[in-house]
Amino acid sequence: MFTHSPKLLSKRNYVAALSLSAIVLLSGCSQAPKLNKISGFAEGTTYHVTYWSKQDVPVAKVTEQFNKKLAAIDKEYSTYRNDSYISQFNHSTSTAWQPASKDFIYMLSLAKKLNKDSHGCYDPTIQPLYKLWGFQGETLNVPTAQQIAAIKKDIGIDKIEIDPVNLRIRKTIPQLQLDLSSMGEGYAITQLSKILEADGVNNYLVEFGGDMKIKGRKLEGQKWRVAIEQPIALKDGIRPYTIVNINAEDGVSLNTSGTYHHNFKDGEKDYSHILDTRTGAPVTHDLVSASVFGHNPIVSDAWATSMLCLGPVEGKVVANEQDLSVYFIQSEDKTFKSSESKALQNNKRITLS
Repeated sequence: MFTHSPKLLSKRNYVAALSLSAIVLLSGCSQAPKLNKISGFAEGTTYHVTYWSKQDVPVAKVTEQFNKKLAAIDKEYSTYRNDSYISQFNHSTSTAWQPASKDFIYMLSLAKKLNKDSHGCYDPTIQPLYKLWGFQGETLNVPTAQQIAAIKKDIGIDKIEIDPVNLRIRKTIPQLQLDLSSMGEGYAITQLSKILEADGVNNYLVEFGGDMKIKGRKLEGQKWRVAIEQPIALKDGIRPYTIVNINAEDGVSLNTSGTYHHNFKDGEKDYSHILDTRTGAPVTHDLVSASVFGHNPIVSDAWATSMLCLGPVEGKVVANEQDLSVYFIQSEDKTFKSSESKALQNNKRITLS
């Protein structure tokens, strides 16, 4: 489903898809034997769910519900299957109104708002730029300024119109392409969490592609503990960089995007797979990881991508403007330096250690 190219970025790390598993369960956390666990592979990545409830909620029942929902998500949002709704929309050159689901319209409406709030960094129409640079393949292509300018004319979330009353959308230029993978993990997490809560489960940890939503407490009454991944691509797995204690019980989302899993080298120059929609070129700042804490996994997912586009300086400005709890990790001379937005510094819902 959601592409494995850089998490949207102009965030996506656009990529959104390469969903950087930047957040992982802290190894060593005790797991009560009666905790229910479900894991699988979907949308090009893995997911793991841990939950418990006072009333029995069978794993088989939940698994069946998960599979049905994930199949429906894939059918609507996957850019890897020609019969999905989004692929058919992209392949069509019609500028006429087309019907869209309530959730699809919600995602597009959110994208438009985030584009404005992120100073133009977040844009789910950026895919043609990734193709131009060669990030969807294995060969880097450094385009000319003229080539970039030509492609930029074909992108822009402003070239999508939304009619939420009649549940329809339209592109204003025939060649416009959409890719909502930068919200992909967040959307999947939201849907799986809704299933659990509808079944009466209010104590759970849903992890999808490294992003998470955590609610309630562990079976023994302890706080959930997770970790933000060390921003280094390791052959032997992942390592914790910062431990996160979840204090709030009403649901905390945690989404991380990073630059360290995918890049290209041309001669002596490294090119990040994180593209800035505004320039049409890879970012050059030293921000390698951004983790966003919130209530809505979809929003936090998109903001994590946006922060990698914005960088540490502009990112903090925007985070403070939008009252976002963001944890930044920068790379300096082969070492790392972390910092927090004002909202995160004052956030009592979680504790970093």
